[in-house]
Amino acid sequence: MSDQTSGPADLFDMTGRVAIVTGGSRGLGKEMVMAFAERGADVVIASRKLDSCEQLARDVERTTGRNALAVAYHAGSWDDSNRLAEVAYEQFGKVDVLVNNAGMSPLYKSIDTITEELYDKVLDVNLKGPFRLSALVGTQMAATDAGGSIIFVSSIASQRPSPNELVYGAAKAGINNLTYGLSRTLGPKVRVNCIVPGPFLTDISKAWDLDAFNERAAQAYALERGGKPSEIVGAALYLASDASSYTTGALIDINGGPR
Repeated sequence: MSDQTSGPADLFDMTGRVAIVTGGSRGLGKEMVMAFAERGADVVIASRKLDSCEQLARDVERTTGRNALAVAYHAGSWDDSNRLAEVAYEQFGKVDVLVNNAGMSPLYKSIDTITEELYDKVLDVNLKGPFRLSALVGTQMAATDAGGSIIFVSSIASQRPSPNELVYGAAKAGINNLTYGLSRTLGPKVRVNCIVPGPFLTDISKAWDLDAFNERAAQAYALERGGKPSEIVGAALYLASDASSYTTGALIDINGGPR
């Protein structure tokens, strides 16, 4: 990526770049898609719900004038990772930024009720798919002079798992490890970093008891609240752009300061 900039604001300019965001049709992924497009990037929006991706793609093109491609993508599928990479390169000829944001954390009654099917599904979506997609895209990035940036989205559960997210936390801990490993494997041309979010008030939080959550958050976090989806944007833009040209293998906590 270019190091020719004329001021601090230019460090975050993404004009002419292409970004893939998995899990990009809602929540944190949607915020990142819009932020990248608003700063000049063309975007590939990938998730299981194609209609949601297509709606967001229309919104992106209408409001920013950038190109947006909607792709149906199951993050737990090796073949879907192959297909997503192929489609992105066929459409745009390159990928400058890959955000592995798709994830899942199903509820279970107790650890002894976790089935092999559930265990495998959580590992596939949260670890296997991101590995495969990053291996494909990262290898192609590393073969170019421009290089690129890979961003993983982990979770506070990778460091402090609650009793109802043990498998998810283990998978995300694998993502933390993969961040460091791929930064060594794909450097110096490709930077690989990881955002580690705490509790964000995305669509998923609609199922929470928010009164109970807010009461806990006031005691458990230094900022005494959950995060707003838009508050992921600063870290995402930093890692996707030239602003982070000397940052790789890093885990960046965006978690409100757990006590």
